[in-house]
Parts: sequence; structure tokens; C-alpha cells
Amino acid sequence: MQIRSFLKPVNKEKAQFLEGFLGNQIDFNIENADLKSYSLAILGVPEDRNSIGNKGCDKGADEFREYFYQLTTVHSNLQIIDLGNLIPGKTVDDTYIGLAIVLAELLENKVVPIIIGGSQDLTFANFKAYEKLEQVINVVTIDPSFDIGDVGEPITSNGYVNKIILHQPSYLFNFSNLGYQSYFVTQEERNLMDKLHFDCTRLGEIKADLKEAEPIIRNADLVSFDLSAIRNSDAPANKNVTPNGFYGEDACALARYAGISDKVSSIGFYEFNPLVKDFGQTAFLLAQMVWYFIEGFGHRKGEIPEINKNNYLKYRVNSDKNERELIFLKNVKTDRWWMDIPHPKNDVLKFKRHQMVPCSYSDYVLACNDEMPERWIKTFQKLI
Repeated sequence: MQIRSFLKPVNKEKAQFLEGFLGNQIDFNIENADLKSYSLAILGVPEDRNSIGNKGCDKGADEFREYFYQLTTVHSNLQIIDLGNLIPGKTVDDTYIGLAIVLAELLENKVVPIIIGGSQDLTFANFKAYEKLEQVINVVTIDPSFDIGDVGEPITSNGYVNKIILHQPSYLFNFSNLGYQSYFVTQEERNLMDKLHFDCTRLGEIKADLKEAEPIIRNADLVSFDLSAIRNSDAPANKNVTPNGFYGEDACALARYAGISDKVSSIGFYEFNPLVKDFGQTAFLLAQMVWYFIEGFGHRKGEIPEINKNNYLKYRVNSDKNERELIFLKNVKTDRWWMDIPHPKNDVLKFKRHQMVPCSYSDYVLACNDEMPERWIKTFQKLI
């Protein structure tokens, strides 16, 4: 394992080495680890120098572990390693570089990293890890705001998304935000998201039917979860927390959606701040969210419609109103839906994997009622 020099091993005294508990299931021996033998890796990142208003979140990973290892074993056949904490660089940029190197090696070895931040600007380093793989990806943030920031300003936890969007060469196909709250988002930011054909869904829309978040997360390669998206009453250990947001059980469900998605290859949880004393409530919730991600991961079905064609029913929708035939696929085992988006003949192969777009039954119903599903339109516009 080439990344040992970037890592500080975990304090094993924090783990509960009891039969049937995660502290006993997870491997801590990074010295002799063969990454290819693991499915998941936990990585703490003690970095908050670019945090806006939430200094102290660099200490979140160790407190998270105290509660995480008290939870029961989930899918005992899963091989999980705790890599400890990334050693922060002399500058924040050094930390970004080190984190990207570590994550790239994990991704190359088909290990899904679970990042415990740290401030959310670390998402940019997570994104950079895919650059080495030359893989065009989809990013989903669960966040009460877009965190776009100003182009000319340095990167911060409130302004990192513009760095992802403008990064050259570009490896971003789609960006989606789940759970934004309108009073934190300017009209200019909404206009920009519309112009770029990105997907942004208000908190109220998601809470009205949480299952509609599943296909959005299923389409992600990288998921970034800002704990500020959870309401103060459920996750108070965050200096930027607000009265509204997801409930704790919503957050666990969203984490599980990410776990069961065969496409999600990395996930990060950010902005937990143990300096805000809450008797361990937020740390416990974060531990449960990660537990649900792992639980979902253990139930992955290998749902790749273009490969496992025998498991799918194909529906063709034609109408006088829509010029194009819409093709939907339904997995007969899981009851999950996809749309097959046509792409130009001269389209480069790197966009091929984005042609099959996860959707919901409601998208199929829209099409049957002569309405074009919005996610179909946005994906097609990015392909042409």
C-alpha cells in the first residue's frame, strides 16, 4: 500500500473489541494491508483551515469513532479497514493533494472510501481523485445551500463547487443538490444551475416524498453530505446548523440510498464539530448514518442495465406531443427504474456511462401523460 506515509493509524483504544460489534469487525492494520482485499475504507480528515464559521470540525473523526465502534456488526462478510486519519499538510492545498492521492489509490483498487471530515471543501479533493482515473463523474451534495462561491475567491467550505465546475480538464458530467433551502440560495445561483442543466431539489420537495431522492443519489459517483442539512434538534454539533433540515431518520435513509447504489464509489460526511457540546448526539447520529451506508452497501445488486439485460423490462413511450420515443427500463427484482437517453453518434465514449439515467416510476407516468421528465431533458441537453 503506497499511501501509508499519508496516514496516522487509529487509536485502537477507541474501538470496542467485542464479538458482534464493529470494533471487532474492522481491520486497523494499515502496515500490512492489501487494499484489494477490502470493500470499504474509513478515512478521517482533520482539516478545517478553510472552514467558514465552524472551526473545530477537524476533530470530528475521532469522536465519531467512539460511537461508531459501539454499533453492532453489519454484513460480517464485508471486509472493512479503518485507515486512520490523513496527516494534514503544511498548507490546506497540501492536504487536498494528499487526500486526492489517497482516494485515487483506493478508487483504483475498487475500495469505496468513507470520508469523515473536516470541512466540506474537502469535497474538491475527493473530486480531484477521479482526475487520475480520467473518469467523468456525477456529484451529489446534500446541503442546505449550493456552496458555489465567487470565482475569484479562494476555496472555502462555503465556496468550493465553482472549483469543481470550472476545473480543467473537466471531469464533471452532472451536479445535483438535495435539500437546499430557498432562503440560503440566491436567484443568480438558481439561474446558473438551470443554465448548466444541473439538478437541484428543495428540502420541502424531498421531504414530501423521500423516495424521490433515491434515483438522484443512485446516479452519483461522489456523494458529499454536509451535516448542516440536518435540523438543529437532531444534529446540533455544528456551528452553522439551522432550525430546519432533514430529520435524523431522513439522513440515515439518504445514507442508505448511497450505500445500495452500485454507482456510488465514494462518500464524505462533513462539518461535524465536537467542540459544540451536545452529549454525543450528533456523533451518534453520524455513526448511525455511516452504519446505514454500510448496511446498504451490503445489499448492492450489481444493477447495470446495459450489462444485465435479462433482469429488465423495457417500456417504450410514444406520443403525438413528444417528438422522441422515450425508453424506460424496470428491474423486475428491485422495482427500480432507468431512462435510456439517446446520444449523438459522434459522442465520445467517456459519456456512454451517463446515457442510462436512474429515474422513478413517476417519470414513467409523466411520459405516459405526454410530459417530458425534467431529468430526461437535462441529461439530453448535456449530451448534445
